[in-house]
Amino acid sequence: MEPSEIKDFRGPFTEETYEILGGFLDNLPEKVRLVVYASVQNSCTEENTVELCEVLAERFGPIEFRNKPRVAEFPWHPIIAVNGIDENGNDIDYNIRFFGHPAWYQINSLVGAIQAVAFKGMTLSAKTRIQLSRLSEAVAIETFTAPEDEAGVLMSSLICNLAAACPSISAYVCMINDFPALVPQYSIYSIPHTIINKNHHLEGIYNESKILKAISKSLN
Repeated sequence: MEPSEIKDFRGPFTEETYEILGGFLDNLPEKVRLVVYASVQNSCTEENTVELCEVLAERFGPIEFRNKPRVAEFPWHPIIAVNGIDENGNDIDYNIRFFGHPAWYQINSLVGAIQAVAFKGMTLSAKTRIQLSRLSEAVAIETFTAPEDEAGVLMSSLICNLAAACPSISAYVCMINDFPALVPQYSIYSIPHTIINKNHHLEGIYNESKILKAISKSLN
């Protein structure tokens, strides 16, 4: 596959695009594996997601790629798991998942997730990491965004860093344009829309301290 075949809403990827991405992905401290659960025969969305992750792995040495079958009876595909890799070549699951095709601005969200895993969330402040180390209860954080949602990149990258730094946190980034039926189901009126443990809703952008307070409130 030629890299020029990969397209986004703005048209084919260019060498300039790959050069910009290379500034973020060429010198990662740890390898990262993108595992895509999808069937290229099932839909264009799944095919595009497989192609995107495959080309990222071809272009950037620290990234590896695997395509696995769809998860039986699970409605949201494609799924991208952003995993670490241990010394034996096995996946380290940081519970970071993307649902749908991360197009346009959300390619930056995927890059942010890759960096979060490669740096193990160390870009978070020391205070945040200390607070996360005390977290023992399971926390699921879902951020709903769309290709044109620039603010969604900030929230998606933040929750992925939280998951990379704390094994109690799972981060799910959903492309709401690929799953419009979820809009009324989750009462999503604006994006980015973040839900903690299915019951605590946040709208807009939150910083580290505010989302930690929201996590604490949701647990209490």
